[in-house]
Amino acid sequence: MAAAISVPLLLLPGDEPAVEQPRTLLVPEGWRSGQVYKAVDRALGLPEGTTRKAATAPGAVLPLPAAAGGNPEGYLFPATYPVVAATTPEGLLRYMAQTAGERFGTERIAEGARAYGMSVHQAVIAASIVQAEADSPEDMAKVARVVHNRLARGMALQMDSTLNYALGRSTVDTSFADTKIRNPYNTYERKGLPPTPIGNPGEQAVDAVIRPADGDWLYFVTVAPGDTRFTADYALHQENVAEFNENRRAASAG
Repeated sequence: MAAAISVPLLLLPGDEPAVEQPRTLLVPEGWRSGQVYKAVDRALGLPEGTTRKAATAPGAVLPLPAAAGGNPEGYLFPATYPVVAATTPEGLLRYMAQTAGERFGTERIAEGARAYGMSVHQAVIAASIVQAEADSPEDMAKVARVVHNRLARGMALQMDSTLNYALGRSTVDTSFADTKIRNPYNTYERKGLPPTPIGNPGEQAVDAVIRPADGDWLYFVTVAPGDTRFTADYALHQENVAEFNENRRAASAG
């Protein structure tokens, strides 16, 4: 029998070797870590739960700040990432955390956080709330001011976004029973910031925390899409909440 011969690929003059074209993975602002894990699994064609295991394995080493305590929530930076055949969950998560470290680790952000008596990690926690509660840069700056004003007065933040995180959901409807759950993320019952970020904020949300709008607001409610009302008057806030509830009833009836 003739021996098998390995034939190298010959390139004709002017030919270029094939280069893999990367795909992309978009991580939107405000996604929770669980959403990021699922998106990475889909992007890499892996069984669901693979990326979560990689992130939470005892030996997992991500470039996170010490204050995060090994929890990547808040530090899977929202951006568009390249994905190629050799990409691994660990590699993508490291890239995201490294990007967050670069974007949040500037002296400008550290100084801005200190101006409000916060560490950078606390600013990221506050930014994750701002990201979840507001849709526009203008409203982000106002929500951030409400957070600072309530913290300065020793008031509970009373943010529905933190309840949603505790309950693993996303909704604009919060019941009285929800506000009574025993959970460290229940900012109706517990004063101060929650123990960790409740999502992965973008740069606009962090900027809002270190450069909030000027105002004495203590309350806000989004009465209708694009109509978020801020006030320091509790009675007026109650009127706004009543209008929100009426809008929700009308939407449900429709």
